[in-house]
Amino acid sequence: MGDLKSNMEQHLHLAERALHDGAQVILFPELSMTGYSVRDLNSELALDVDDSFFAPVKELSKRISIALGTILKDGAGGIHNAIVYFEDGAIKHVHYKVYLPTYGIFEEQRYFSPGRRVKAFDTKFGKIGMLICEDLWHVSLPYILAVQGAWLILSSAASPTRLSGNEGGHAGQLLNSEQHRSLARLLSIYIAFSHRVGFEDGVNFWGASEIVSPNGEVVATAKLFDEDLISCKIDPSECTRSRLFARHFLDEDPGLVVSHLKELGY
Repeated sequence: MGDLKSNMEQHLHLAERALHDGAQVILFPELSMTGYSVRDLNSELALDVDDSFFAPVKELSKRISIALGTILKDGAGGIHNAIVYFEDGAIKHVHYKVYLPTYGIFEEQRYFSPGRRVKAFDTKFGKIGMLICEDLWHVSLPYILAVQGAWLILSSAASPTRLSGNEGGHAGQLLNSEQHRSLARLLSIYIAFSHRVGFEDGVNFWGASEIVSPNGEVVATAKLFDEDLISCKIDPSECTRSRLFARHFLDEDPGLVVSHLKELGY
C-alpha cells in the first residue's frame, strides 16, 4: 500500500506479460496503483491527471491500452477514487467513482469525493465505458453507458471477503457474478470485471476476476484467493447478434424512464 514506485513497476511488468500473450487491452483492479485501504494517505498519494508519474504508462499504451485504478485530484481540490484509460500514448478517459460505500467495513466517503457523471467514450476498439466496484452494482450506471453506445464496460473492484465460502465457490463471488451475468444479458454488452486479491491491512480480497459475454455467459474466470492474469478474445459484433436474438435492449425506451423520473420530481 502506498508504494507508487513499486506498484508502477508491477503494472508495467503485467502489461508487458499481457502484451506478450497477444492482449490489446489490460484492466487492473480498483486503486491498483495505490492500494485500497490507504485511508488518510489518500491526500499524499493523490496525483494530478497530467502528472509525469504516468509517463511510462502513456509510453507503453502505444502498444497496449491500459486501464488502471489510482487516486486523483480534481481542479477544485477534491480527491477521487479513479480509473484511468491510457491509449496511443495519451489519457483517453477518466472516471471518478460515483457510489462510495460507507457502511459496514467501508468508509470511502470519509476519504474521497464522489464522481457526478458517467460517460461512454471512443477508443480504437469502439465506444466503451468504465465503472468502479459499487458503480457496477447500481443498475442506472451500466444502463446509461449502454444507452450511450458502450459495447464493453471495464469495471475495476476491491470487494473484501465478508461472506462464507463453500465447495461451490465463494458466496461474494457467486453473488456478484450473478449480477454481472444479468446486466450483461439484459443490456447485451460485455462486462470485464477486474478484482483485487490478497490481504491488505488485515482485510482479505477474493479475486476471481471475470469476463462476461452479451449472452450472460462467463467466458473467462481468474483464480479465487490467488493472483492471476486472464485473457479472452471478445467481439463487438456479438453484442449486435445478442440484441437481435433478444430485443429487450433494442426495444428499450429511455424517454419513458426520463418522463417517469421527471414526474417523480428528479
